[in-house]
Amino acid sequence: MNRREFIKVTVAGSAGLVLSSQTAFGMAKNSGKKPNLLVIMTDQQRWDALSCAGNSILQTPNMDRLAKEGARFGMCHSQCPVCGPARTSLLTGCCIETTQCRTNMDAEKKNISAVRPLRTYDEILSDAGYCTEYHGKWHAPENYSKKYINKVIPSGRPSSYYAFCDKNYPVPPAKDGQLVDTTWSRYPYTPNPLDARYVSPGQPPRKLKRRLVQPDCHGITEMPEGASVTAFQVQETLDAIERLKNGPFSLTCSFHFPHSPMLPLRSYAKMYDPDKMPVPKSQNDPMDNNPYRTANGRPILPEYSDPVKIKYMVANYYALIKEIDDAVGKLLDKLDDLGLSENTMVVFTSDHGEMLGAHGLREKNLFLEESVRVPLLIRFPGRIKPASVITDPVSHIDLFATINDYLGVGDHLSDGTSLRRHIEKSTSSTEDFVVSEWNWPNFNPANIMIRTSEWKLMMPYDKKSTSPNALFNLKDDPYEMNNLIGSNPVRNKYKKQTEILRSKLLSWCKQTNYPHLEDVKKRVLI
Repeated sequence: MNRREFIKVTVAGSAGLVLSSQTAFGMAKNSGKKPNLLVIMTDQQRWDALSCAGNSILQTPNMDRLAKEGARFGMCHSQCPVCGPARTSLLTGCCIETTQCRTNMDAEKKNISAVRPLRTYDEILSDAGYCTEYHGKWHAPENYSKKYINKVIPSGRPSSYYAFCDKNYPVPPAKDGQLVDTTWSRYPYTPNPLDARYVSPGQPPRKLKRRLVQPDCHGITEMPEGASVTAFQVQETLDAIERLKNGPFSLTCSFHFPHSPMLPLRSYAKMYDPDKMPVPKSQNDPMDNNPYRTANGRPILPEYSDPVKIKYMVANYYALIKEIDDAVGKLLDKLDDLGLSENTMVVFTSDHGEMLGAHGLREKNLFLEESVRVPLLIRFPGRIKPASVITDPVSHIDLFATINDYLGVGDHLSDGTSLRRHIEKSTSSTEDFVVSEWNWPNFNPANIMIRTSEWKLMMPYDKKSTSPNALFNLKDDPYEMNNLIGSNPVRNKYKKQTEILRSKLLSWCKQTNYPHLEDVKKRVLI
């Protein structure tokens, strides 16, 4: 059963789905009240950056608690591994060619016209009588934020946060050996050797020949703990839970970190010794037959291939996530204290991942696993069985239908389908693939990706593109270091598998009215 076929079945049986949302696994203890929704989102957190996913260094007991008390999706993928398009797809349940939000610049528009009229799940819940608030990082077109009770601040520097810091934690001047984070916090920080402006002690300051950007900043911030944006964002959400406790509510806590700049608080940074951090197994991959060989400034940023320097980034990345995990614990404790946990659906995810030195790369924007695969945890007592682990490939665009399904607000057209079928194993013929997409006009090493449990195919659809197509066997090559097609001399050996994946991809293109269907069909893969 493909996505569009499943939607047809869902529409036909919408009344049954609403009923099953109340009876699956067990009746809700607060069955007389509408359930609440709490969405917790990080920015740039990889799928394996939590201990319940097997990370033995980074301990995340509060994220793990959600997995233990609910469902963990081990193979969830961002619809687009870029902030704004990913978040817009998550809110609407639609692919980027439907939302027309293809880049971060699109996400910063006040209004964007989608291919068809779209509503977010929060707009639907608002119309169903929910109080809806959104706190933290908003990076989607502004027209999708109109129904929130609170004022949602568009992407960029959060003015309320800076006003809070100015009042309570004035920024001190930088001392010798410190730099100022002009990209985000405005606070001084002590840089490490991966920082773009780092110089050895006693050397004159280094001036960049280009504009300083957030991913250039690496070190330990000198701000006090109470001034961190994570602390500010979680407190806003805690106050909202208290204010909305009589419900029903839909509340989002959207954390800025672990997005760059990689500048954790000193108290968290000391938990992770750079010398003890692992080095990515693919860090020195030459990428001779990989579409991303020159991506993300790789040729001019050799420091991300340095096994000594990259350990600083790993340590600071883990420290940022550790602070967020503590914040997640505060949110869960607040629900417990107010007696709301049993009747609140909690969703935890991230918009995309972080390369973290894999293949010598930083940031996201890519269909490689470190960038496109994200954590997804859903807890809903009485409806979702504890400690459920779902290994099927799923997509962010499924969350829209999943929320509507479990909260019983009916079926609404989207490009995704409810994850209930995976959680409850209610069907034996669910689709076995997901698609991710990106359309950057000036750099098209790959526009579209299809991934099954074992295989991944990525390609550009631009006829002029000379970038290699890529096929990876993720079972044998989990770090994606061996492209089986492209310039591989024995690529014809994989022609059958390549066409199987293209066939699945074409079915998805037809179902979503993908405008580049013919380009995908005509692309010469081998």
